[in-house]
Amino acid sequence: MTATKDLEPDVQELERVTIRFAGDSGDGMQLTGTQFTRTAAVFGNDISTLPDFPAEIRAPAGSLPGVSGFQISFSSSTIHTPGDQPDVLVAMNPAALKTNVGDLPAGGALIVNKDAFTQQNLNKAAYTSNPLTDGSLKDFALFEVPISTLNERSLDGLDMTSKQKDLTKNFFALGLMFWLYERSMEPTIQWVNTKFGARPVVAEANKRALRAGYAFGETTEAFHTHYRVRPAKLEPGTYRNITGNEATALGFLTASRLADRELFYGSYPITPASEILHQLSGYKTFGVKTFQAEDEIAAIGAAIGASYGGALALTASSGPGIALKTEAMGLAVMVELPLVVVDVQRAGPSTGMPTKNEQADLLQVMFGRNSDSPLPVVAPATPGECFDLAIEACRLALKYMTPVVYLSDAFLATGSEPWRIPATADMPRIGVKNASDPTTFRPYERDPETLARPWAVPGTAGLEHRIGGLEKADVTGNVSYDPDNHHQMQLYRQAKVAGIARDIPPLEVFGPERGDLLILGWGSTFGAIRSAAELLAADGAAVAHAHMRHLNPFPANTEAVLRSYRRVLIPEVNLGQLLMLVRARYLIDAVGYDKVRGKPFRIGEIVDEARRLLAQDA
Repeated sequence: MTATKDLEPDVQELERVTIRFAGDSGDGMQLTGTQFTRTAAVFGNDISTLPDFPAEIRAPAGSLPGVSGFQISFSSSTIHTPGDQPDVLVAMNPAALKTNVGDLPAGGALIVNKDAFTQQNLNKAAYTSNPLTDGSLKDFALFEVPISTLNERSLDGLDMTSKQKDLTKNFFALGLMFWLYERSMEPTIQWVNTKFGARPVVAEANKRALRAGYAFGETTEAFHTHYRVRPAKLEPGTYRNITGNEATALGFLTASRLADRELFYGSYPITPASEILHQLSGYKTFGVKTFQAEDEIAAIGAAIGASYGGALALTASSGPGIALKTEAMGLAVMVELPLVVVDVQRAGPSTGMPTKNEQADLLQVMFGRNSDSPLPVVAPATPGECFDLAIEACRLALKYMTPVVYLSDAFLATGSEPWRIPATADMPRIGVKNASDPTTFRPYERDPETLARPWAVPGTAGLEHRIGGLEKADVTGNVSYDPDNHHQMQLYRQAKVAGIARDIPPLEVFGPERGDLLILGWGSTFGAIRSAAELLAADGAAVAHAHMRHLNPFPANTEAVLRSYRRVLIPEVNLGQLLMLVRARYLIDAVGYDKVRGKPFRIGEIVDEARRLLAQDA
């Protein structure tokens, strides 16, 4: 395994490679994948990632529920998904192998930590025989590497226990992959120096492990080829790798600057939304105030109070927390104050699968409040779009004096892609003025265009008015039990949200303007649908793709787009929620394609379903 080569390995050029790192939750697979992603981004590849976290907080080491994974696809051309299947699987123990090898296609490369395949670990993974020796892996290009042994040997002389040394073996695997795909170690070495600057022994251990893995790739005879994926031709500009949650936080920060208002963020920690709180809490120097409340109800209550006080106010959760916030969301509808409610969706119902993906809260945020209480709903389609849609949610909330729901999900929140940093000087302002003249102030007098009521900040002399959940009288804002007034106020609130359709972009179509099939989607299904539409179009099919970013109201041209195709297919990671809305609203016989497995769609799944429908029509 370690004999020196006389010749340099062959270099094979590839357009795209998908790697999956998998191991125990304590093996650092998320960090390994993140570092490879950063390096690929610095190199200039287009990238897309899919972290896969274990749902158990402290699952037993080496067990199947404790497996953590990170998939990255990097390319020399534009890509939209982290790949249907990995080309390379790096499995750090038997459990990681067992839970992931089913996704590896025949002929795929399988790199395993041979040292971890002890009888004890095989038992934990429910293997009755050792897959490294029983022939069950014969369809793959198997590379057995004693990672733990080689890594510990590289750390000889450091003042660390064997257990501490073993924690760095993920960097040995990372170094090997850097060599295999011609990636520089320098960005990761710089990160190590920054991260562990105050702990020089730990820093040295990680750097040694990284270099040892790289050197192993250079010197072993096991790998006869290494691979080159050239930089992608991206639009000129300054880029950074960004996750959906990071982009969401930056979008809200930018919105506060564009609105000239302080940002208040009140939330209670919940997976997978917590990272937004972590990000925003670091922006104190920009006037951002973050509040970790004792529960979900307190979080949204504080946000409504901050909005009443004149701040750009936000609150966030996932589906279970949104259920607790719904009464207060109705209060925000009644008092007509700007508020953004973030729902980073996850698999449910109830606690469900906290770290797994789903987009099944659409009907909840549309209708999950008492009475008729409409509010706008927006949904980003990619991690980078989370920035733009965060600003859009704030724009709508401020302009129309209404709570707005921002629907992300676990796939978008934790996945990443290259993001072109925009110039804030080129962005339009979204600020609105506070009411200030007591001679003209009427609490519920409406703007003739937007139907928004004035925003009166407490403490402004002469602008005292009633606030609360009881019905308000038109114009005066006094408490009213008059039935005709109630009917009129309900109509106003409905018309205000419906009127937003005049203020949002039309539904765009990728592909032919008319044809046999339109694939309609929303949220994080974008990448798989777009890739499927590209493949089908390349085969000559009259297939188009449209993706909704505004879900309430729908874009004004939605019906016209839908009726331009013989069939409409709506793939969703739920049991047909957008399908229900489209069929009810437009009486179009759309077809749903639903999968709720806690995972994103694969491109091939949508391609197959589209071909099935096309074949039926033929």
